[in-house]
Amino acid sequence: MDDQTCPKCKTTKYRNPNMVMLVNACGHALCESCVELLFSKGSGACPECKCPLRRNNFRIQLFEDPAVDKEVDIRKRILKEFNKRQEDFPTLREYNDYLEEVETIIFNLVFDNDTTNTNKMIDNYKKENKDITMKNRNRQSQEEIELEELIEAEKAQQSEKANLYVNAELEEKKQKHKAREKLIDELMFSDADAKSIVASHVQATAALAKEQPKAAVQAGGPVVKSSKFSSGIQIGLRQNTSSFLPIPKQEDLPLFHYSAPVFDYDGPSPPAIAVLGKLNYCANIRAANVTERAGGYTEALSCCRALQEAMGGLFYSPQSSHKTTIVAAQETDDMETT
Repeated sequence: MDDQTCPKCKTTKYRNPNMVMLVNACGHALCESCVELLFSKGSGACPECKCPLRRNNFRIQLFEDPAVDKEVDIRKRILKEFNKRQEDFPTLREYNDYLEEVETIIFNLVFDNDTTNTNKMIDNYKKENKDITMKNRNRQSQEEIELEELIEAEKAQQSEKANLYVNAELEEKKQKHKAREKLIDELMFSDADAKSIVASHVQATAALAKEQPKAAVQAGGPVVKSSKFSSGIQIGLRQNTSSFLPIPKQEDLPLFHYSAPVFDYDGPSPPAIAVLGKLNYCANIRAANVTERAGGYTEALSCCRALQEAMGGLFYSPQSSHKTTIVAAQETDDMETT
């Protein structure tokens, strides 16, 4: 709507972002400044169609096309008078003819077609159907009041359920916290077996979990989150259907057993890390500082790794070389046979 232009002062929404467009019964829009200037005495004529207008009837333009605002205003005004229902007609055909007549009246008023006869028709209808119009208007207002009461009751019920759910969660957290503190105290100060204490704690927790739904029912129904909207639509209808493998229990996993690594040097093994300092191997290596020692590093580690890398390929083993040659020859024969 940045290209909106006031037909009187030619100001655009792009140049003045704070400009407010107003529309009246004729359907032509004017900016707020022009309305205050032209209708300072309370009434005046439209600059485009010269239709007499009142300043109090101007309203903010809601749609980009002011003709849509005009149609909405006329439709509200006509349907307030032509408010008959299907129960007021003996046949469905007569009710459909009545609806078609109402749409014809709205069309004539929106596009200014035969407005004189159309207004006479509206006046005659008001006089002939005054009682039915008032009756249906009162019935409609009563239905709106009942609908508002239903909405307020539903909101109160949802608020009560939410409060019950929050209170139940807080109570459950308190009970779990108390049970945890009780378990810790018994493990610290009791002389009984730890396994029996933990088992009794598990039984008490399970019994408490069974009692909570009963208490919720006694308090006014089970405290559960609503799974449906007030219209009946299921909440969270699109759910993730992807399945995942169950997480294995900790008891089913095998325990870790440490086995020392085996190094094949094809020669004498380097000295162990524990005797490097005694053999004066670390004399020419920078000593580890306090920060490095805090992380578990010592100068003996780097010295041991350097010796292992140096002696790993230092010695030649003819047996391993011979085995490698035989394996390579067998692979070559297999490829030639293929």
